Amino acid sequence: MQLGLLIAGIFIAGLLWALFIRMEGQEPIANIILPGNSLGLSQNLNISITDNQSGIKRIWFGILQGGREVILKQKRFPADGFIKGGKGGGKLKTASLEILFEPKTIGITDGEAILRLAVWDYSWRNWAKGNHTYLEKKIMIDTSPPKPEVISKIHNINQGGSGLVIYRLSENCRKSGVVAGDNFFPGHSGLFKDPKIFTAFFALSYKQGPGTQLFVKAVDMAGNTGKKNFSYHINKRVFKKDIIKISDRFLNWKMPEFDTSQDQSQSDNIIDKFLKINNEIRRKNTIKIFQIALVTENKKYWQKKFLRLPKSANRAGFADARAYAYKGKIIDNQVHMGIDLASTAHSRVPAANPGKIVFINELGIYGKTIIIDHGFGLFSMYSHLSKFFVKSNQVVKRREIIGETGRTGLAGGDHLHFGMLIHNTFVNPIEWWDKKWIQNNIIIKINNAQAEIK
Repeated sequence: MQLGLLIAGIFIAGLLWALFIRMEGQEPIANIILPGNSLGLSQNLNISITDNQSGIKRIWFGILQGGREVILKQKRFPADGFIKGGKGGGKLKTASLEILFEPKTIGITDGEAILRLAVWDYSWRNWAKGNHTYLEKKIMIDTSPPKPEVISKIHNINQGGSGLVIYRLSENCRKSGVVAGDNFFPGHSGLFKDPKIFTAFFALSYKQGPGTQLFVKAVDMAGNTGKKNFSYHINKRVFKKDIIKISDRFLNWKMPEFDTSQDQSQSDNIIDKFLKINNEIRRKNTIKIFQIALVTENKKYWQKKFLRLPKSANRAGFADARAYAYKGKIIDNQVHMGIDLASTAHSRVPAANPGKIVFINELGIYGKTIIIDHGFGLFSMYSHLSKFFVKSNQVVKRREIIGETGRTGLAGGDHLHFGMLIHNTFVNPIEWWDKKWIQNNIIIKINNAQAEIK
């Protein structure tokens, strides 16, 4: 009797195991991950599969176009067999596959197509064929690169200076802009009524002189890249060298203002602390500034030349190569990315042009700082302030008072550090103070483009 009950129990347990475990009815979860709805000359297609019950058995992946089907991937996954001590089903519960897709190599032409994916698991359902998942995704094959057309004509750029290119796109693109050496400056629509006409303010860093390559680059929705050269001339510039003498009085006055306690290896040596501030904190501050300038409005806020601090004198120039000397010995080297302007103490600082306040806070070596977005990637920066008179996201007018000069941050005396930047590059503010330069290099291009479009 007991043996019979045991056998019956084993049989029932086996039956339940077969019904609820090996014959489970949950279909695999599958997804086709694409870079977009359009596919170009070459890209990777990704497939993700999950089956937490029976495990993944096999997949079939293909593309259908005009009644013709091409297999892109077939794969069978290993079983976790009982003979070798396995639990049955499939060894893999999740899988990711990456398939290189180059339509021209397999005879797929530009136009509509359908990606098809089928997945089976190791369930005993459907006469041991398993549960089945089937997906389709409609896509557009586009292997033709975009063709940017440069509308602006003359491009004279100074080393460390700014430039403007106006261009028209032949199709919608995921990104476009000007390449300057190893840097990329995104273009923006919105300045012209035609949404396919883009404006790209770009810059050359103080290191980029004649020989720097410039061209317009566009990447369409399918990932195809088109390039267009334009005529330009780069004027070489030589920047000043300067020696900044660091005294014990300055160090004892300024270093306590900076918190470097998070660095456990920081020594008590005041020179080591200065070097950390002048290097690591400066670098972090620059990264922060560039992050802020990645986001800009497609709106031209500014109208006239940019204002400089009234009744002020230059105390340091743009891209000055600074050597820091302590007791007659050079201890550090940095480059000054702005112009220092000195007037009377606590001089009232006007906004150089209309724009939106996108940053107003303490910023390391720069102290109390305001950054204004003037639109299309152009920003002005005001540092070492003692007071703020505006708020974040406030739209300010030209000449509107935004703060007062001071000596916050690493400033040795009361002054304004004024900077201009385009996207992720500091540029020489002198150009933007010059009415003639703006007229010849910016306004004329915009006016000529508008006339040509009409």
